Amino acid sequence: QVQLVESGGGLVQPGGSLTLSCTASGIDFSTYSVTWWRQFPGNQRELVASIAHDSTSYYRESVRGRFTISRDNTWATIFLEMTNLKPADTAVYFCGARDSRPPAKEYWGQGTEVTVSS
Repeated sequence: QVQLVESGGGLVQPGGSLTLSCTASGIDFSTYSVTWWRQFPGNQRELVASIAHDSTSYYRESVRGRFTISRDNTWATIFLEMTNLKPADTAVYFCGARDSRPPAKEYWGQGTEVTVSS
């Protein structure tokens, strides 16, 4: 059974930091690209950052320079280090994994909540 489990969310003050983890089981993680998404109240969803199977990374403009995505294939885990957090970063963060090999299967986690508030 394939599972993606996010962890590391919580309440943090503006300017603070959190590191989210997305751990996979049941797949050959090294062939998967992983994307962090976030969903705001009202269900608006946006891509935050992604890392390909070759570790090429991408960030949306609003988090570039503040967030860092990385992967540890040994532990089948993707990290999202978030610094200088802003109230606008408040959302449920979840990860999705997509195989780089056909048929490009996709899997999703359940999410972890991040609240940035004083």
